[in-house]
Amino acid sequence: MSPTIIECTQGTHEWHMARLGLPTASEFKTILGVKKDSRDKVTRNTYLRKLAGEIITGEPMENYRNADMDRGNAMEAEARDFYAFTTDEPIERVGFVVNGGKGCSPDSFVGQIGMLEIKTAFPHILIEKILADDFPPEHKAQTQGALWVCEREWIDLAIYWPKMPMFTKRAYRDPAYIKQISDEVDQFNSELHELVEKIRRYGA
Repeated sequence: MSPTIIECTQGTHEWHMARLGLPTASEFKTILGVKKDSRDKVTRNTYLRKLAGEIITGEPMENYRNADMDRGNAMEAEARDFYAFTTDEPIERVGFVVNGGKGCSPDSFVGQIGMLEIKTAFPHILIEKILADDFPPEHKAQTQGALWVCEREWIDLAIYWPKMPMFTKRAYRDPAYIKQISDEVDQFNSELHELVEKIRRYGA
């Protein structure tokens, strides 16, 4: 299937409804069973039940938020403008992209084949990324998943903090890894369908 862009503002009711019941790139790491650290409590089964609940009720489940996420949203526009200025790349805001039984919320499209994913990080963490000078592995599932959903060729990960240099690292499509994501998401969606039907039969 081809990607379909749904025009909406991220975080609004329309955005939540557009992604209702769909596994999204930001949670592909959960489907793959990849935990960011020991504090990451979201498991694959929790995510499965959450999406099943959305499908059955037709209502988006309340999403967990923390101060880091709120800070990232507040700085996203500033980071996007900084990226556009320093790279001179043509960028396009995007609401939500659906492609079959999956979706993602790109921070921007870049030209005809690129994408942008923005993260914010405290200066000491940003310095760590700059010194490592490598694509942070904790963002691989989301970014490769976004390339898969949107059918784009490359993605720039931009990590930002005001008054600090922006760390930007480009990743191209990794076909083997995308195949792994595809297989796992297909399995997840199959289990999701079975779970929804089982709960509906119980209710009947």
